[in-house]
Amino acid sequence: HQRLGNGSRFNHGSFIAGGHECTASRWRCDATPAGSVAQALNLSATVTDSAVALTPGILRRLASMLYDALLLIGVVAALVLLPHILYGMASGRTAASWLMWMHFIAVLAAYFVWFWSHGGQTLAMKTWKIRLVDARGPHENPHRRVASMRALLRHVLCWPSLLLFGVGLFWALFDRDRQFLHDRLAGTRLVTAA
Repeated sequence: HQRLGNGSRFNHGSFIAGGHECTASRWRCDATPAGSVAQALNLSATVTDSAVALTPGILRRLASMLYDALLLIGVVAALVLLPHILYGMASGRTAASWLMWMHFIAVLAAYFVWFWSHGGQTLAMKTWKIRLVDARGPHENPHRRVASMRALLRHVLCWPSLLLFGVGLFWALFDRDRQFLHDRLAGTRLVTAA
């Protein structure tokens, strides 16, 4: 049990206020006297503030994205350019441009989806101590694994978020949890890794 400043007790996602047990994850009490409701709202604000505190700063996230872009130059060179160069040398012709683009898109998707769904961190995110987690569930659990389909959805949503004048990045300035727009839409969130 943790005793709050107003005399209420908090224990593993619930708290005792005015003799009634309230569940923090659902933000409601079984009985709702005026004092209990006010205390539940105060606890909600506290948990939201702590979720923002766990969120890496915007500049740190942008630095991680830039580092990922630099690392991807090597990945694309090895997994996209090299195979097409070898194919051209062996066959005496180049692959169709649409096939090269599809190959490029598939490699990027595989890179991000694999890392996000297996540990929640790309190589750059490990360096900057940032982890991607599933936004559903209590904020105090920093190890909510992202499913492959959710990671793919985030990857797809990242492109318009970035390419439309970075609107998805500017969104973080106004978002209550300081999350990017593609994270908000995909049901994911970035947190500070231990």
